[in-house]
Amino acid sequence: MEIRKAILSDIDWLAAHDHHVSAAMLTKKIHDGEIYVVAERENIGWLRYGLFWDSIPFMNLLFLLEGYRNQGIGKKLVEYWERDMVQQGYKIVFTSTQANEFAQHFYRKLGYTDIGGFIVPQEVMEIMLMKNIAP
Repeated sequence: MEIRKAILSDIDWLAAHDHHVSAAMLTKKIHDGEIYVVAERENIGWLRYGLFWDSIPFMNLLFLLEGYRNQGIGKKLVEYWERDMVQQGYKIVFTSTQANEFAQHFYRKLGYTDIGGFIVPQEVMEIMLMKNIAP
């Protein structure tokens, strides 16, 4: 298994699987180093992030293809990202998940704590989570 920052040759695969943002945004995020991919022989998942308040890394999306879930791969991808954020000098990271999703339990097991939530009209409550990654 290999975890690395996405490169431009990943764009077609990412655009085919990530339906939350445009191909143009994916290309920008690749240029900005804000997407990581995990691959075995081919890509099997990715992590996409941005900066909350332009200063706090915020994991926008963690996704693994169906056959690769519940094997510890997502945990390794998140830990890789967290180490990279520490190397870049960040002390905390954020993410969020809908209250009805299993992901909230996954993040808590990785040391994330609830810091609040909000409700978008016509949606389920979104839970905000934070982790202190300072060494």
